[in-house]
Amino acid sequence: MSQQPADSTTTAPQQPTSARLTVPDLISIGIFTALYFVCVCVATLISTLIAGAGTIFLPAVAALICGPVFMLAVARVGKFGGITVMGVVIGLFLFVSGHFVLSFVASIVFPVAGDLIARIGNYKNKVTILIGYVVFCYGLTGPILPLWFMKDAYVASLEARGKSAEYITNLFAQISVGSFFLAMGAILVCGLVGGWFGQRLLSKHFKKAGIV
Repeated sequence: MSQQPADSTTTAPQQPTSARLTVPDLISIGIFTALYFVCVCVATLISTLIAGAGTIFLPAVAALICGPVFMLAVARVGKFGGITVMGVVIGLFLFVSGHFVLSFVASIVFPVAGDLIARIGNYKNKVTILIGYVVFCYGLTGPILPLWFMKDAYVASLEARGKSAEYITNLFAQISVGSFFLAMGAILVCGLVGGWFGQRLLSKHFKKAGIV
């Protein structure tokens, strides 16, 4: 009996995509982290224009403008750890630049939580990604939380850095229970708006351009 010829249309089964971060993933994360850092620097400049309260609203301003970078990073990487690495790298920079250790702790806790939330929808669900972004944005609260919870230590650090008494007085003039909730609420609102805008930009421009 003659053997049947092999079906030339048969293809080898595709290998499943690794759930772990690969070297190309880490390179992409590094690029997006650099872009995120640039956006944070822009947010810092913008926040200085908010008379008397710029420092406490820096995380909110960053949340408003960093959405596109975050959404593009999630679309390109789409694996657990990507969001966490971005937050940790920023936290390390804040820590080595002289901020309290609390800044580094916040940059771990909130990005990990945001990563876990985005993972619920397998980094595909817009709602879980948006919620994950809002939580991630609270990672930048590390430098400002000591203003409310570690005042004496914060004042001592400012004095050691040569800041004048007038500067310190003006800085703490806006620090109260009310300003704390206002600053935290601003991050929530700006994170939702910035994340939504990032998703819209991703769908209308980046996907059509074949970037993601």
